[in-house]
Amino acid sequence: MKISVSPPPFAGAPTVVLIAGLGGSGSYWLPQLATLEQEYQVVCYDQRGTGNNPDALPEEYSLAQMAEELAQALTEAGITRYCVVGHALGALVGLQLALDAPDAVTALVCVNGWLTLNHHTRRCFQIRERLLHAGGAQAWVEAQPLFLYPADWMAARAPRMEAEESLALAHFQGKPNLLRRLNALKQADFRRHADRVRCPVQIICSADDLLVPAVCSSELQAAIPGSCKAVMRHGGHACNVTEPDTFNTLLLNGLASLLHSPEHAL
Repeated sequence: MKISVSPPPFAGAPTVVLIAGLGGSGSYWLPQLATLEQEYQVVCYDQRGTGNNPDALPEEYSLAQMAEELAQALTEAGITRYCVVGHALGALVGLQLALDAPDAVTALVCVNGWLTLNHHTRRCFQIRERLLHAGGAQAWVEAQPLFLYPADWMAARAPRMEAEESLALAHFQGKPNLLRRLNALKQADFRRHADRVRCPVQIICSADDLLVPAVCSSELQAAIPGSCKAVMRHGGHACNVTEPDTFNTLLLNGLASLLHSPEHAL
């Protein structure tokens, strides 16, 4: 699997691996790259079956496979220890990595993640799946921003929304791959395992997230010993995109704190 690795800004700079959500595109993190690359070696990638890593996913594709594929790609690149920052599905992959590769994951930031799928989130995905089956890629792509962004933010950026829609259609991952990745997401359940996460964890969520209610992050924090949580008042599900200055400050401060925590020193 192809990954993109930035040059370290200085010798010994920590590595941060960015994992996108269901869209799977490493470009999701563009609002964070310039800021992070000043202090970290940054790894981005398009997830298997998307973008620069085209592939037909197996029918029983799982979260464990997603984590294993990334771990293998990092090992092949000579990266053996790294922080993980994951958004939604990416946060779940990060949790899986923290459990499966505890010696490799030095810290974890979960953005709008969850322990197990919330009833509201499941309902949102059911509606989106019906749109996909009835209207194909066009319907899925047209509905997607409604779940990602606050209404006023979208209304003020109509040309951008049209451009994003065209780009998303041009790079659509395909219905079979999307449904298999979505099914893997829906099957994930960390309720019995989260207390085994040993690396320091920061949880970031947005209070106005339409897709993943902020209570999901509260449940995640309660389940992971020693984790901390920061709540953004605005920003929607894609809060790192809509409020990048606020998010980047939280992320940089969080990473600095995690990497200097007592757990990291052990």
